[in-house]
Amino acid sequence: MPFVRLVERRLVVNPGSVGMPYGTAGAHWALLEAGSGAVTLRRTPFDAHAAAGRIVEESGFAEVEEWVSEYVTGTHSDVEALRAFGEAEGRAR
Repeated sequence: MPFVRLVERRLVVNPGSVGMPYGTAGAHWALLEAGSGAVTLRRTPFDAHAAAGRIVEESGFAEVEEWVSEYVTGTHSDVEALRAFGEAEGRAR
């Protein structure tokens, strides 16, 4: 899940990814400005269905269609992610 935050006075940036997007599909990335330290989270359109077709066609993985559905063409909400991460860390809902 994309974020920019301070942790113990250090800037931590996670721009996200292409696979398993949160909220909107696309290739998520960050623009870091030299000198100022400014961070801008960005998203570039990405044809997930074309990528999924190619992965299914070229992969030898037995469960590739299920994997593609979860990690390439599916999107997840930030609420779902925070719930899953919280449960994994033992935090109550």
